[in-house]
Amino acid sequence: MRAPVRMKRPGDERGIALVLVVLVMTLIVSVTLRFNASSRTRVYEAANTGDGIILEHVSKSCIAVGRYVLKEEDGDVVSLRDDWARAGEVSLQSAAAFGIGHCEVRVVDESGKIPLNMLVDENGVVEVWHDVLERFFSLPLFGLSEQEACDIVDAVTDWIDEDDDITGFGAERGYYRGLASPCDCKNGPLDTIDELLLVKGVTEDLFHGRDDVPGIREFLTVHETGGVNINTAPQPVLQALSPRITAGMADDMDRYRRDENNDLSASSWYRRVPGMSDVTIEAELVRVRSDVFSIESTGRLDSMIRRITAVVKRERPGDMPVILSWTVD
Repeated sequence: MRAPVRMKRPGDERGIALVLVVLVMTLIVSVTLRFNASSRTRVYEAANTGDGIILEHVSKSCIAVGRYVLKEEDGDVVSLRDDWARAGEVSLQSAAAFGIGHCEVRVVDESGKIPLNMLVDENGVVEVWHDVLERFFSLPLFGLSEQEACDIVDAVTDWIDEDDDITGFGAERGYYRGLASPCDCKNGPLDTIDELLLVKGVTEDLFHGRDDVPGIREFLTVHETGGVNINTAPQPVLQALSPRITAGMADDMDRYRRDENNDLSASSWYRRVPGMSDVTIEAELVRVRSDVFSIESTGRLDSMIRRITAVVKRERPGDMPVILSWTVD
């Protein structure tokens, strides 16, 4: 018999009060430990002309906050009720902690996104993931026609697969070499999500978003996650998991999984959502475990902004997550 998942209660020692204390203390400690006295002296002496240096250290320290919160949590059942999902509350305390500048931090579960590289394996196109991506790009949210959505999935397939055969209305080497800024078709897994901007049919607006419409980059990942964490996936990803799931059902799923009285330890919990007892999601698509996260830190000092994004992976319980990539904007 499966042990019930632990529920958080008001006053739980892992509750919000402890989160804030840990976050603030970690901000201070991370600065102290990472820079020796002489380094700190040089930083503050340069304050008038080098505020960017201070801002970078503020941003780096908030990355340390995110890693620490992830280190402290069990990764077997990961959900939006966990402390990492509330790491953004460090923003409320960072100004007081640093005295100069402040930061905003956000931790995002990469397993809550659709894993693009699972679209193709050694045997060719993986149909279940192909269908998920077609449903995703066909969502009204993105304003694409059904044909445009299919064409983009074909183009992503051709970008990843090893052959030079064009899939449907996709594109291979000839198309990319004929562009005004020619390049080769990758014919291999995507290394970064920004590579999608090279793929036929993926526009800047579609990728980054426009006005109130989010970009597809928010919902897709290139990291090996093993599937979509149904406990953390945003609503557009939930909709893409099954042709039966409507926008309203995705909202109902989100409310259900945020209720601390509901058990999320099995990925089939969605069938307990009212009106979804006859909905089926392919078991291979979903999971409740997460190991890879993005930590997005934005440091602010007067009119200056420094953004750092670190992708980290929890490899062993209790260990500090290792950094897979580090990007400074």
